[in-house]
Amino acid sequence: MSCKRLEGKVAVITGAAQGLGEALAKRLDNEGCKVVIGDINIDKAIEVARTISDGVAVKVDVTVEEDVEALMNVAIDKYGKVDIAVSNAAILISGPTPDFDVKKWQFVMNVNLVGYFIFAKAAAKKMLENGKGSIIQINSKSGKKGSKKNSAYAASKFGGIGLTQSLALEFAADNIRVNAICPGNLLNSPLWTNNLFKQYAANQGITEDEVREKYLNQVPMRKGCEYEDVANLMTFLASDESSYMTGQAINVTGGQQMS
Repeated sequence: MSCKRLEGKVAVITGAAQGLGEALAKRLDNEGCKVVIGDINIDKAIEVARTISDGVAVKVDVTVEEDVEALMNVAIDKYGKVDIAVSNAAILISGPTPDFDVKKWQFVMNVNLVGYFIFAKAAAKKMLENGKGSIIQINSKSGKKGSKKNSAYAASKFGGIGLTQSLALEFAADNIRVNAICPGNLLNSPLWTNNLFKQYAANQGITEDEVREKYLNQVPMRKGCEYEDVANLMTFLASDESSYMTGQAINVTGGQQMS
């Protein structure tokens, strides 16, 4: 008897060429899914697809509706359905408001919020044909609480929770569930070690080590969020075990965010 919780399901995931998205794609594979990996970095996406049992990579810009519709069509053409859609693609640009380029602010909103809407819209169309589905947005604790000098990202993530709740209401009667995961800081991820520690140290006038200590001090469990923590919840929300849950934005923050 198989212990894979998503055996035979078809999943589409964006931003899966590296980091958290890559880890989530591999978890979907381990749980028995056929996986369609979407990313703007097609070379890296192809590398990820080669590491999983049954998957395909597709180049996609989540801000372009035609790209996202093509991504869903690949899933239909190759596997016949879309059961699970994970909206993971996102960007983070931080900085003090007086110096923040409005075009960069709009770019963050366009990828993180408009891109999520485009993805969810395209997924819902396929799921309506199938009579069921689970849409999961990878949100953030910044979708629950404002973030100093990080207004674009926080605003986009707050909007994502509102969109999640609205879509959940719209599609509840169609057996399409829509939920969000709000991870804490992935302090050991390449996003942080290669980028955010430097950004935040420059913005806050402290060292990178002091940035790490600052963010650890905010977590009651005194540790950062790990990929596996997010993947565990994603698997639950993608499975029939969560069949009575929709419109939720669930924290995975070590106690840092409790509402």
